[in-house]
Amino acid sequence: MLDTHQTLETPESIDLELHLAGPVVRILAFGFDFGIRLVIQIIAGIILSAFDQVGMAIMMILAFSVEWFYPVFFEVFYQGQTPGKKTMGLTVIHDDGTPIGWSSSIIRNLLRFVDFLPVGYIFGLISMCSNDHFKRLGDFTAGTIVVYVAPKQVTHPIPKDQPLYSPIPLTVDDQRAILNYAERLHNLSPERQRELANHLSPITQRKDNDNVVWVVRVANGLRGNQ
Repeated sequence: MLDTHQTLETPESIDLELHLAGPVVRILAFGFDFGIRLVIQIIAGIILSAFDQVGMAIMMILAFSVEWFYPVFFEVFYQGQTPGKKTMGLTVIHDDGTPIGWSSSIIRNLLRFVDFLPVGYIFGLISMCSNDHFKRLGDFTAGTIVVYVAPKQVTHPIPKDQPLYSPIPLTVDDQRAILNYAERLHNLSPERQRELANHLSPITQRKDNDNVVWVVRVANGLRGNQ
């Protein structure tokens, strides 16, 4: 790959654009989560220190649970995002683009002890830098990848206007392009609106604002707006 973008085709023949997360941003997310786990354990240690050996036993159980099941809890119940991943705009999913489940999350996180070897997650870092999908060893075993969360596309209702029907047949792609243009009209500058609409001048025999109006009216016709 020339960049960290990958196109994944689903069984429904829908192309998903995935932006793979590299080692640096994943290390930053891990550091954020590590800080949270450390604070939890410090506070718990201070409180439980008053209970002598019983408190120490509870603290050991709590430390194990927080260290190993903190990421599993968040990945399963919060769409693949621990607080650290959410802060960095990341999420973990299956290789096929589906949400991560219990078994995959448990496997990828329990295998962190292998990625940690010999010290400081050296094996995990070497693994991420040695493959196109930035997978650590736990990701290979669990069949997961870490990607950036796709930004939500904000669209607006098509501006109301007199419906118009195209004088020539429109393919599905043509119709989709016209509808997308009309829905995003609010986000475009007047200059950009005219620039894009003018690509249709050979069909519309119009220019500039007249072209914009023509596209909006055709979009209303496609939507069946009266």
